Amino acid sequence: MEVKISAVILTLNEEKNIERCITSVLGVVDDVVVVDSFSTDRTEEICSAMGVRFVKHKFEGYGAQKAWAIQQALYPVILSLDADEALSDDLRASVLEAKHHWDADGYSFNRLTSYCGQWINHCGWYPDIKLRLWDKYKGDWSSAVVHESVEMQEGAVVRHLKGDLLHYTTESIHQHMSVLLQYASMSAMKALKEGKRSSYFKILVSPRAKFVKLYFIKLGFLDGYYGYVIAKTTAFSTYLKYVYMLDIQRREIKN
Repeated sequence: MEVKISAVILTLNEEKNIERCITSVLGVVDDVVVVDSFSTDRTEEICSAMGVRFVKHKFEGYGAQKAWAIQQALYPVILSLDADEALSDDLRASVLEAKHHWDADGYSFNRLTSYCGQWINHCGWYPDIKLRLWDKYKGDWSSAVVHESVEMQEGAVVRHLKGDLLHYTTESIHQHMSVLLQYASMSAMKALKEGKRSSYFKILVSPRAKFVKLYFIKLGFLDGYYGYVIAKTTAFSTYLKYVYMLDIQRREIKN
């Protein structure tokens, strides 16, 4: 069975990335809609020049934003991308094959991340399997404010496609640290909402365990200097997460 596909892309000040992202799906999908959180750069101008639909919507968390965004698609089969992602040539071919011979409810594929200009093959960052192509009547985005994912209905058939989703995530360590600070705060709130608790023990042990896992067990040392940086900064983000959680717990007790 052949299907039509809507590409759904989220943006916020993505003038550096959005053209590459859109270009990678042209000729593969039948509809492109960009859902923007009120960018102040040239994002809207670039999208308009490329002839894609551009919709503005207030950002209320990654899961909620993506769930709202897919409702703007013209077709029920969704290809969901972030603006800093793009289909590799192999993945383009795989998505086209799936489009012409649709025999599942959803499709996953590997994501390969570029960090400061270097592709990261370890540190737990690859293959980083993502389900991003699916029938929206068979699954939807989770409501998580961070680390959101597509949750398929029970019994849904999911197949894996050949090719990589290219993720151009960080151009500098400074930029990465800014993102980690934001994610640490959001992860702390998410964990507390799920009923998890922090402690002095977790603050002491968890960051060290995270570093050992990423650098040694996940072979981050094979990625050289940036493998070490990723392991170390991620461990620091873990430390901040548990510090934020314990601080909120202590203030709740006082109140």
